[in-house]
Amino acid sequence: MVDSEGQTGRILVKAYRSFGLVFGALCIPPIYVFKCAFSGGLTHYQSEDVVFGVFSVVFWTITLTSLIKYAGFVLSANDNGEGGVIALYALLCRNAKLCLIPNHQAADEEISTYRYPGHSSGNTPNSPLKRFIERHKSAKTCLLVLVLFGACMVICVGILMPAISVFSSVEGLKFQAKNLHDGVVVLIACVLLVGIFILQHRGFHKLGFIFSPILILWILLIAGVGIYNIIEWNPRIYQALSPYYIYIFFKRTGRDGWISLGGIILCITGTEYMFADLGNFKTRPIRVAFSSVIYPCLILQYMGQAAFLSRNLSAVSMSFYASVPAPLIWPVLVVAPLAAIVASQPVISSTFSVVKQCHAIRCFPRVKIVTNRRIPGQLYIPEINWILMILSLAITIGFRDTNYIGHAYGIAFLAATIITTWLTSLVINLVWNQSFILSLLFSLLFGSMEIIYLSSSCMKILKGGWVPLVFSAIFLVVMYVWQYGMRKKYTYDLHNKVSMKWILTLGPSLGIVRVPGIGLIYTELATGVPSTFTHFLTNLPAFYQVVVFVCIKTVPVPCVPQKERFLIGRIGPKSYGMYRCMIRNGYKDVFRSGDDFEIDLVMSIAEFIQMEAEGSETPEGSVDKRMAVVRTSGKFGTRLVMSQSSGPGESSSSGPSALVGTCKSQVLQDLQATYEKEAPKLNYWRRAQFGLLDTKYKDPRVREQLLELVNAKHAGATYVIGHSYLKAKYSSSFIKKCAINIAFSFLRKNCRSPAVALNIPHICLIKVGANYIV
Repeated sequence: MVDSEGQTGRILVKAYRSFGLVFGALCIPPIYVFKCAFSGGLTHYQSEDVVFGVFSVVFWTITLTSLIKYAGFVLSANDNGEGGVIALYALLCRNAKLCLIPNHQAADEEISTYRYPGHSSGNTPNSPLKRFIERHKSAKTCLLVLVLFGACMVICVGILMPAISVFSSVEGLKFQAKNLHDGVVVLIACVLLVGIFILQHRGFHKLGFIFSPILILWILLIAGVGIYNIIEWNPRIYQALSPYYIYIFFKRTGRDGWISLGGIILCITGTEYMFADLGNFKTRPIRVAFSSVIYPCLILQYMGQAAFLSRNLSAVSMSFYASVPAPLIWPVLVVAPLAAIVASQPVISSTFSVVKQCHAIRCFPRVKIVTNRRIPGQLYIPEINWILMILSLAITIGFRDTNYIGHAYGIAFLAATIITTWLTSLVINLVWNQSFILSLLFSLLFGSMEIIYLSSSCMKILKGGWVPLVFSAIFLVVMYVWQYGMRKKYTYDLHNKVSMKWILTLGPSLGIVRVPGIGLIYTELATGVPSTFTHFLTNLPAFYQVVVFVCIKTVPVPCVPQKERFLIGRIGPKSYGMYRCMIRNGYKDVFRSGDDFEIDLVMSIAEFIQMEAEGSETPEGSVDKRMAVVRTSGKFGTRLVMSQSSGPGESSSSGPSALVGTCKSQVLQDLQATYEKEAPKLNYWRRAQFGLLDTKYKDPRVREQLLELVNAKHAGATYVIGHSYLKAKYSSSFIKKCAINIAFSFLRKNCRSPAVALNIPHICLIKVGANYIV
């Protein structure tokens, strides 16, 4: 009983928090839905039945799409609690071979978050649709383009939603102050927009505790206004809940009624964020909050506004503010901008999240991603933030009309939700292993309705609807060109990797002098030795005694548990001192190089050496040929002892262990001390000291390998990163030359370098240039 009450309490707390961080974009549209719906030719139909018909369409649109489709079905198609188009794509990639970059390993399938809940690891039916997509590369490419297009539309919503919400919320000042100039309203809206995006940088999350109270106050306020209007103006409005009025509406209005659907669809434009922000609140709290509070309050508001319009159709241009009773007009005018600001925050945060996820799957150029240590999942991307601000301001100043912005907003939302419908239907067939007929029925039921709305919205392309199409085309070209270039680069590396037979012929010294230290060679390859390594073996006289090939890759799961993140293996015989380290991240994980990376790496290699010596053919964890997950061992961290000095020149005690002395010269020690004084935070991790425990090993070579590893760590680590230049073959097509030689080259030169993205100190960095002819 106590556990049940505690679980109920946690659900209610999360449901309360979701009001301010999920449903804001769904609670603002009552301000402009009826205005946009009647912006066409409906004003010529001065009848109660037409208003009743518009409300009936609104009611059934919210019920079928928001309540039944999203709350009932789509929320269940989550990826371990995560939602959004990238989550659906990752879910599909785990159940079918859809990834275009061949870096999958058998060990990835042993990650605890890899399997879909309730999905058995045994044989599952292999549907014809799955076989078709896996056999045709063009089908995989089309699916990826579809997903990226959906992500682009989410970014467009992040541009348009703050603009229409803030502008429509301050537009009510014109209703109260008749002589107020339009330029003043635009100026106020622009000031609020600038404030919203500046606060993203300053830490909007610090004000998160007031989000839910503001949205709850807003939703209860507009629901109360709706109840008042029902009683005051037309209690018969409840009859419009019958779909019969939809038939009457289209019979009387014809083509004008069909065109009005482009404005009516705005009533559900915030629905997508119930699914996109699912990871922060889970399914049950969102369903509880939506079905018990949001849904009935919205219906009451739309019903009340329709009741008012049925008696005052001439006030349609300001129907929301005109329907507010006089005693509540100023509270509404004050709360509306606050609610619009709060509603814009989760939309902007979701845009950051989508960009980060696209970056994780190699479909977006490298950008700076700032994480919030106090709030998991809270991201900030400076470049994207300022782009969103500039474009939102341009939209507001350029259009100065809620109708035009609404046309663009409706098309962006409809495109995103149609793609979500199609991906969900694929999940029903490929992941839930339901029949193809069932998935097709889901797609036809909801997709056909959304396509009807989209066909209406397309009539408004020349009246603002072109904006998301242009923006999404630009973003899509950037995403696909970057993904195409990264894929070609990976394929080139895969075909030109160094032969292991050739390395073995060089002997343990690799034909060069081995000097103290660890060489961390970053590579995209999940298997094999990259060709850049031959630059050192053929052109330089020396290299480090311990060589670690580091590959940071994204696994199609939301998050990889820390204990399963490092996959360690050996390259060649033990005497060669060469290892491979796979760092596996989920599409929501943020890799932090620096603070604890070297410590975790050294500890993981030491663990692997010991596990290898214990003679276990299958070390604890999963094994991919000679690779093993070592973090799953209960003995992790007990092979070496570590102490942390307080700073340069300060002594530290290693406890019972005997620390191995440094191999650096005095000149290098002075240089390191100077560098640490200049950047103490960045180099705190470099002052970690390792030592061997007084443990007797059955195989004396184990102690020698661990001693070599500790000596190398004390001598210092150097990061080796490839600096690639891609160029298309002379015989390539014109489109490929433009994509590689112009577009990808421009993006590579103007995005953040790998060293900056990985936070690698310049003093420890070596760049290796390489030309790729693809």
